[in-house]
Amino acid sequence: QVQLVESGGGLVQAGGSLRLSCAASGTIYVSGTMAWYRQAPGKQRELVAAITSLGKANYTDIVKGRFTISRDNAKNTMYLQMNNLEPEDTAVYYCNAALLVRDSLVLTTYWGQGTQVTVSS
Repeated sequence: QVQLVESGGGLVQAGGSLRLSCAASGTIYVSGTMAWYRQAPGKQRELVAAITSLGKANYTDIVKGRFTISRDNAKNTMYLQMNNLEPEDTAVYYCNAALLVRDSLVLTTYWGQGTQVTVSS
């Protein structure tokens, strides 16, 4: 069974940093684009950053220059380094990945369970 497990969330003061991790487990043949989404209370889930299997990264404008997405393909793990955090970054952060897994012929999208990030002012 394929799972995505996030870790690294927590409570931090404004201006602080956190590093999120997302580890994919199970029988994975190909790991395609991976991404971080977030959802704040009362708001829709939004894309924060994405990274292709070749390492090309894209960011939503509001996190550019503060967040850095990276991945380790050998470990099927993705990271999000978040610096200079603001109270507006408070949300549940979700990991998303397109994976080719055992007994499948196409890439399938998987989601993690989410990790809470709270930034106090």
